[in-house]
Amino acid sequence: MTGKQTKQIIRIALILGTVISLFFVPWPILFAWLPPLPDTVQEQVDETIDHGFDGIIVYVDESGQPPAFYAAGWHDRKKEIPANQNALFKIASISKLYVAVAIAKLVKDNRLSLDKTLADYFPELLGRIENADKITLRMMVQHRSGIPNYTDSYNYWIDPPASNAEKLELVLDLPANFKPGEDYGYSNTNYLLIRELMDKVLGYSYFQYIREKILAPLNLNNTFGSLGEVNVDDVMSGYYVGIDADLKTDENGMLASAEDVGIFLRALNDGSVFDEGEQEIYSSIYGYEHTGLVPGYQSIAKYHKDIDTVVIQFTNTTDFNGYNWNLSEIVYSRIVKILRNKKSS
Repeated sequence: MTGKQTKQIIRIALILGTVISLFFVPWPILFAWLPPLPDTVQEQVDETIDHGFDGIIVYVDESGQPPAFYAAGWHDRKKEIPANQNALFKIASISKLYVAVAIAKLVKDNRLSLDKTLADYFPELLGRIENADKITLRMMVQHRSGIPNYTDSYNYWIDPPASNAEKLELVLDLPANFKPGEDYGYSNTNYLLIRELMDKVLGYSYFQYIREKILAPLNLNNTFGSLGEVNVDDVMSGYYVGIDADLKTDENGMLASAEDVGIFLRALNDGSVFDEGEQEIYSSIYGYEHTGLVPGYQSIAKYHKDIDTVVIQFTNTTDFNGYNWNLSEIVYSRIVKILRNKKSS
């Protein structure tokens, strides 16, 4: 075979590879990423509905400016109620930021120790959770325990357990994912156990402590621990692609308005949520931003230091293949870019 023939074969292979790859391109993601950047956040929010989302809420807190609110799509698709910037939303794992702040406060108050083990706090779990005598509270907060994630259980979201005991039962007696402290593995089981530990040490609900020590001082009156505390009509509807049902009546933990999450995130990042000595503890165990995902609800909460801006984004449509999550991240990044362009102009 001549060199010329070899080059022709390579060229044909490259063309075929390109053609074949086109069948696997996630076109919705590409179409969200490619268009020219709009001039305003509201234009980007409006465009988001064209990407398959039922509704979106965005809160922007730029230092030195009044907070800005944006919304598009539906608060309730069936009733044709437009998206409401003040709606309550299931913030899912963003709640871990609040829990980690509470842990820092309890550690500073000498009511908890980051170096005590799971077995120290829950001796009944010795032999039921592998390495319980080696897993420290610090490791659980940091997702370095190796404890399996109960939401990874087969078909978990088809019929989720109602109680913490039932959720924990899903991972009892399973082998550890790794040795404690030797790797990172995001696990909701860590925070289930942390919340149970807080209840045990406090003698009352961990969320009551969060309300007293975090929410009340910041005047966060639109943050709640569960659906039972709110008027369900105030909750933004949640949808799953291919399913007609409204998922807002499913219990998934904490709910909050975008503004409340934004105020909390600002206080977390500027340190005003902490008393003396607490921020040093917090910084050693957890981060300053988070995302959240449960069926029907996606959320992103981040502070952007370069422009001194907090941006909170809620989108109320999820799917099986993860496209909607990727789309929400693209929308979020474009919103932040719009804000950066505005700052630099």
